[in-house]
Amino acid sequence: MPSLIPEGGPELKFHNIIDGKLRAANEHHRVIDPRTEEPLWDAPVASSQDLDDAVEAARRAFKTWKKSTVAERQAKISEVARCVNDNKELLSEILMKETGKSKLMANIEVERTVAHFEYYTGVALEDELQYEDEKTTIIATYAPIGVLGAISPWNFPVILSSVKVVSALATGNCVIIKPSPFTPYSLLKVCELAQSVLPPGVFQALNGGADLGERMTLHPGIDHISFTGTIAVGRRIMENCAKTFKKVILELAGNDAAIVCEDVDLSKVVPMVAAGALMNAGQVCVASKRVYVHEAIYDRFLDLLVEEVKKYAGDVDPTVPNAAGPISTKANYERVLSIIEDCKKNNHKIVTGGGVQSDKKGFWVTPTVVSNPPEDSFLVKEEQFGPIIPLLTWKDEDDVIARANSLDNAGLGASVWTPDAARAQRIARQLEAGSVWINQPELPHQGSYFSGWKLSGFSGELGKRGLLNYSNTQSLLIAK
Repeated sequence: MPSLIPEGGPELKFHNIIDGKLRAANEHHRVIDPRTEEPLWDAPVASSQDLDDAVEAARRAFKTWKKSTVAERQAKISEVARCVNDNKELLSEILMKETGKSKLMANIEVERTVAHFEYYTGVALEDELQYEDEKTTIIATYAPIGVLGAISPWNFPVILSSVKVVSALATGNCVIIKPSPFTPYSLLKVCELAQSVLPPGVFQALNGGADLGERMTLHPGIDHISFTGTIAVGRRIMENCAKTFKKVILELAGNDAAIVCEDVDLSKVVPMVAAGALMNAGQVCVASKRVYVHEAIYDRFLDLLVEEVKKYAGDVDPTVPNAAGPISTKANYERVLSIIEDCKKNNHKIVTGGGVQSDKKGFWVTPTVVSNPPEDSFLVKEEQFGPIIPLLTWKDEDDVIARANSLDNAGLGASVWTPDAARAQRIARQLEAGSVWINQPELPHQGSYFSGWKLSGFSGELGKRGLLNYSNTQSLLIAK
């Protein structure tokens, strides 16, 4: 498989990918490394003509790609997985630069991306017998939708994009993907690599800002939009998609609750809860962003957590193994600091942290624990998306379930911690969230359907069930 790692050659270059070819851009922008605040490479900005050309190429490619067999598509997906894996070193280095991730976390992202592609080499939608009697047989069959417009986030630019790309490919769709303008580089390279094994127009990439995303959601040649991001943008996308009746998948805010019962082994659970809250500096859609701890163990849990969070300060050297790093964008850095300032202004009890890591250049925030902030505080009500843990106490099971369910932006995920299996499922089944993890940190799995409830999303992805949202269902009613 081809490698893009320069060997004594020129600096890396990045292009939009249209119809199997690298497309030069008239306009560029540069992203800064959040570890160092140094500018990175030129990133192309796609024009309206670029989008029109990509849509035309995708619609042309779709005529053939939609007729490919499941086995043929799975073979191509396997080849894309090998391309990504063969270029793991390059992609990890790019991720480290554009997101601020450590080498450990960047490697994990690339490895899990490969795992997502490989999963769908063995999973597909088969015809399903819906009904049969002496007169009629009814079969459900699944057809591709057409051209997918995928709009990706900045926190995990490769793996979260891969979900959309591989789901589209597996179901016979063509895909045009827009990376976040804050982290465009790694995804542009993944798409460039894939051109060596996919037909032209099947997988294309265009970089740009909100204006490009807006044009994608309104373009009459795009049939389907998949978006990961904020509630406000998700609402706008739904409005735009309604104008042309586009199908839409939205994965939005996750102000996820963790409920810790009094019977847990603190020595095992505290490190896992900390990991679930602070991995990637808390910039995870399904991070635990409200931690409810039973009052009987609250004080001891707090003491242990204060010590545990020190492991998530990160290191200026990205080669040092660490699950945390800086805040990935300046805008989110300023937002996280404003949340901390709000805590100070309202005299919330900051037990540890509460500031910037002034000894480091870049967007570093000290891991912070706030003890028992009010339920109506900004910290509790809003998704912080940073290394801040509001630790809250509870006594009554029904009450803590009601508190966990009280927010419209908390329908993405949750976690329950107790060795009592029956109790864990009793609590989990009452939580208003698309995924609930029991006795483990929240981490989406390629085999598990992933969807947000309430304002946390619309429709869903992943698992075999997720492929249904990339397909049109057709019923065949066959007379006997």
